[in-house]
Parts: sequence; structure tokens; C-alpha cells
Amino acid sequence: MAGSSGAGGVIVCFDIGGTTIKGAYAHGPQEVVPVPRVPTPIDDFDEFVRQLAAVIKAAPQKPSCVALSIAGIVDPDINTMIVANIPCIHGRNLVADLERLLKLPVVVANDADCFALTEATYGAGKGHDIVFGAILGSGVGGGLVVRGELINQNGGYAGEWGHGPISAIQAGVPARSVPQFACGCGQTGCLDAICSARGLERIHHHLHSRNLTSLEIIDCWEQGNEQAEKTISVYVDLLTGPLAVLVNLTGASLIPVGGGLSNASGLIKRLDEQTRARTLRKFRWPLVVPAQARVEPGLIGAAILGFQRLEQALEMPKAEA
Repeated sequence: MAGSSGAGGVIVCFDIGGTTIKGAYAHGPQEVVPVPRVPTPIDDFDEFVRQLAAVIKAAPQKPSCVALSIAGIVDPDINTMIVANIPCIHGRNLVADLERLLKLPVVVANDADCFALTEATYGAGKGHDIVFGAILGSGVGGGLVVRGELINQNGGYAGEWGHGPISAIQAGVPARSVPQFACGCGQTGCLDAICSARGLERIHHHLHSRNLTSLEIIDCWEQGNEQAEKTISVYVDLLTGPLAVLVNLTGASLIPVGGGLSNASGLIKRLDEQTRARTLRKFRWPLVVPAQARVEPGLIGAAILGFQRLEQALEMPKAEA
């Protein structure tokens, strides 16, 4: 399972974003040795494969598996990738293509899923049966882990709570509402557009006609600025309703939060208090908490998935016997 000792040998892990490829050699889920990162060749698939192959070739021993955490989604119906910021792999059956070219088993998972799996296994969610890892940063996303395993075993959209319109009426601001901001997914009024770091900035501009970065807004709020307090109040009210619904729907007993906004401890505390006030279950412990696995959760999550894949492969002959 997720806590494998790594007896299956080394796994080559990658955390792939639109800017850089992070690589590492994993001798166990918690024995991850990073290698120097390289730029992501977003428009050249051959070069993309060469970059992976170079890291694999330099492995200290023949790898058993390649595991990728990636800023995209595997369509579970046709096994193709949906990756807006890396055109050369968008629309590909990446697992099949890489297994053919690299001559190794390949596992691919969404980066938020890998973050959630890391938090559930070794981070704040350790010991909880159901953990939802939430991302609050330049986007809003997440992953759902149940008893140590991702819900998205074969790809899929579970955890993408940032998309789908929400009601943006803010009762605490008389006769005013937060606009249904356009979202990158093509819809309007999504959490990703309203409650991401950019969304926080949009709310502040809408309420006060001032352009501040999310970090500046939080800094002003922590210093007692009234305008920033109003912005944070609206933001928290908009976000905690969907968080409470998420908890009621999944049964999650902990929500570790990653992404840039998770660094604001006061904001996370306020989200926790107001979310718990809205859930059916009355929690006696903090529910919304900062993530603990701050160092390369994508690589660690990929390693966990890789070792789970190896264990499943070893168990298959026993089951057939």
C-alpha cells in the first residue's frame, strides 16, 4: 500500500508543470532524491520524451516504473490527457505513448491528486480515512483520498471542485454582488475564478476599485485594514459554503490546504471556523488546516503511486493462482 518500503526497486518520478520538469529517484515513498530541474518543452513531444529518458538513463539502477505528477487530467473514458499549458501532450494517450517509448511501466496522475495523496499518507491527513486535499493558489483544485488510495485510480475529474458556477451573491454587502467572473474552463462564476488568488484580487478591485496583489491584500488584512477585512469577509463567505458541501458529500474528516494562500495562517483559521459552522457533522478538531508536506508533494505523491503500482503487479499472480 501507500506505506511501501520500496522493495520493488527505484522508481523515477517526475513533477511536470508548464514551466519546469522536476525529476527524482525514489527508493521508497519517503526516500525521494531530486535531480536538477529542466525547462518543460511544451511544444515538442520528442524533446519532452528525451528529457524524461535522460533522467531515467542516469538512474542509480534500472528503474521498475516511471511515475508522473502532472498539471493536467487523464480523461478516464479515452485515456487521453487534458493539459492546457503543455500542448505537446494535450490529447495524447500519454501512458501508452511513454510506455512504448521508454520501455517501462508508466503511471500518470494529476498534480493536485498527488498532493492530496502525500498529505493523506505522510502529512496533516495521516490517520484519517477520508482526506480531501484542497489547493488555493493561482487556481482552485484538489484531490480525494479514501483509506490511502486516490478515488481517481484511472484518471478522472474527482477533486476538481474549482469548476462549476456557484452563487456569488454576498449577503454581507447590501445591494451588491460579486460578479460571475469568467473562468479559464469556459464557464463563468467558478470558484477557480472567484476564490483563487486572482479571484481574491478581483473581489478586492470590485469592492474597492483598487488593484492589489493577493499577498498585499492579506498583508493589509493582517494589519487591520478595513477594506481588506471586507474583502476577506466576502472571500471566506463565498468559499466556505462550497467547502461545507464538499465535506457533507465526501465525508472528509480533514482538508489540508496547499497553494500560495495556504501560507496565510489567519486566513486558514478563519476558513476552518466558518466551514465547521456550516457542516452537518460538528467537528471537535480543526477541519481546514495548512498542509504539512511542503517539500515536493508532487514527487512524493508520484512515488507513492509508483510503489502502489508495483505492489499491485506483484499481487496479480497470487490472485490468478
